[in-house]
Amino acid sequence: MQSLGKYLIIFGILIVIIGLIFTFAPKSNFLGHLPGDIEIKKENFTFYFPVVTCIIFSIVLTLFFWLINFITKK
Repeated sequence: MQSLGKYLIIFGILIVIIGLIFTFAPKSNFLGHLPGDIEIKKENFTFYFPVVTCIIFSIVLTLFFWLINFITKK
């Protein structure tokens, strides 16, 4: 049960950090409009798929969960 508490604390800290980033950097356009993201605009149709943004999120989350696993592993 103690490991569950550790995970909840880490998850809470992560949520606070993400909230601070969104609060203090609301106008930043660095995510979602990176080179390599697919955007197709036609007359009445817009298709947008953030390929590079998804890859970056995947790498960051992988490193984060690897770090949590490394720290909590006994």
